[in-house]
Amino acid sequence: MTPSKSSKDTTINSIEDLTYEQAFTELEAIVAALESEKKSLEESMTLFERSQMLVQYCARLLDQAELKVQQLSGESLTDLNLPA
Repeated sequence: MTPSKSSKDTTINSIEDLTYEQAFTELEAIVAALESEKKSLEESMTLFERSQMLVQYCARLLDQAELKVQQLSGESLTDLNLPA
């Protein structure tokens, strides 16, 4: 018999299937829910855990995009100093 996937594995896999925009939108919804709705401690902790996974996923996607831009441009990215 093959081992069944845990719910955490399924959650991680479903995050990996999201686009950056989808993950960020879900993260915004979680933040809004945590700020405005009364949740039980267990629900709040589950949402917080999901939000942390989404933050890590979004950061990883941004890092990958930056690396690709660097590879395509053939040089390091530089910060633009735009006037405020």
